[in-house]
Amino acid sequence: MANKTFDKAKENKEDEFYTQLSDIEKELSHYKEHFKGKTILCIS
Repeated sequence: MANKTFDKAKENKEDEFYTQLSDIEKELSHYKEHFKGKTILCIS
């Protein structure tokens, strides 16, 4: 089902997709040492 959505978006040039904050938090948890002492700016 997801591929059909992406294919349709590609055809219609509707290519803006947003990543859920919960998914970003899960991913960033694997990189704690890389971001230690850093500031991350998220623009919405």
